[in-house]
Amino acid sequence: MTLTTPAPAVPGRSTRPWFMLGVLLLGQFMALLDVTVVNVAMTDIRTDLHASGAALQLVVSGYTVGYAMLLITGARLGELYGRRRMFVTGVVAFTVFSLLCGLAPGAGTLIVARIAQGAGAALMMPQVISVIQAQFSGPARAKALSAYTAVISVAFVAGQVVGGVLVGADLFGAGWRPIFLVNVPIGVLVAVLAAKLVPGGGTRNGHRLDFAGLAIAVPAVVLVVLPLVLGHETGWPAWTFASLVAGALLAALFVVVERRVRDPLVNLDVLRIRGVAPGLAALAAGVASYGGFLFCLALHLQTGLGDTALTAGLTMAPGGVVFGLCGFFWHRLPARVHAAVTPIGYAGSAAAYALLALSLRDGGHGGALFFVALMLFGLSMGPAFGSLMAHSLTHVPLASAADVSGLLTTTLQLGQVVGVATFGSAFLTLAGGSSAHAITTTMTGAAVLLLVGAGFAVVLARASVRR
Repeated sequence: MTLTTPAPAVPGRSTRPWFMLGVLLLGQFMALLDVTVVNVAMTDIRTDLHASGAALQLVVSGYTVGYAMLLITGARLGELYGRRRMFVTGVVAFTVFSLLCGLAPGAGTLIVARIAQGAGAALMMPQVISVIQAQFSGPARAKALSAYTAVISVAFVAGQVVGGVLVGADLFGAGWRPIFLVNVPIGVLVAVLAAKLVPGGGTRNGHRLDFAGLAIAVPAVVLVVLPLVLGHETGWPAWTFASLVAGALLAALFVVVERRVRDPLVNLDVLRIRGVAPGLAALAAGVASYGGFLFCLALHLQTGLGDTALTAGLTMAPGGVVFGLCGFFWHRLPARVHAAVTPIGYAGSAAAYALLALSLRDGGHGGALFFVALMLFGLSMGPAFGSLMAHSLTHVPLASAADVSGLLTTTLQLGQVVGVATFGSAFLTLAGGSSAHAITTTMTGAAVLLLVGAGFAVVLARASVRR
């Protein structure tokens, strides 16, 4: 099958779509990099700001909490007030609060700035998929979505490498602060170029922002995300479980409210569009396993084997690069196999996780088998992820782009959080006995989860080829 679904004529279509896409993806890369870049600087931040353990947890997780709060809302705001306006607003907010992070005099200021940084990222990120839907069609859309997924895959791994380089360089004697300050010139450049290149898009058309849905969605997401990111470090006290239950109840209430309001924050009817529901399910399984893989392998290399954060990042980098390259070029495969790429890729990635578990079970660095497994993972997951995003959006009309964009970006973020929390907690619990046993067990679990995702991907493949 070929992705030739035409997009309707869109007023204000960009005359330089690929340059525009590059600007959008640079902003996305910057935002995703900050999910992991701070991990390598924790020791320096603790020493410099005299931060407590709890404060350090909030420095790391505050970005995720702020990001998750506004993902769905960011997509809807882009539809109502213009994608360019929301993207630029998000970039400006992200840049300003990156500057505040870099200049923070104390841990409290850094925590608040990190949460606000995440909120800025949430305003810009959902606009990227919406703009791709509006500005590209047919094979060009598949290529644009491949670039989108390639940036996601590379950014998560690159965070540790970039963070390690900047902290190690100790630029101008600033220690950890350049990991945030480097965003400032990049953010200014992205904001200026986006204001010139990205079409406005979005219009009220008599629609209003769903304040009732917003009032339910934001606390629901926070109540779910906060205990997931803080649960293990705090010993899973009673409030974490109460928070999860409350978040689930609010999520159920959100569904009821969205079914009844005139202009819902998320039109849940988009789940009936061919390919969207199985695509989201497969995506959730894929990013949860990927998030758990990155987190647990980094922990094993650093705490179990004694590698530095930079060394661990460089060890994982080849797999991330192959992931990104294969995710970008997957559409060059013969058209007749496109629909099967995701389920086959998921199965190959599950095999890669199993090989990783096998290579690391003796407590060493895994030797040649370890790098074979990393390469197999990149070769399998790259095409699988790129194909998954493209086929999930094949039948989505432009009018539903904001709704699907919000759901996709929320699934990406929450899936990663759930993966890190679930597999990370299992690893840290088992690592008390043996780090090798912990990584073997968690990688086996990740392989099983990916096989479940492959089942959803088969459903997606059937939806893609059905006329």
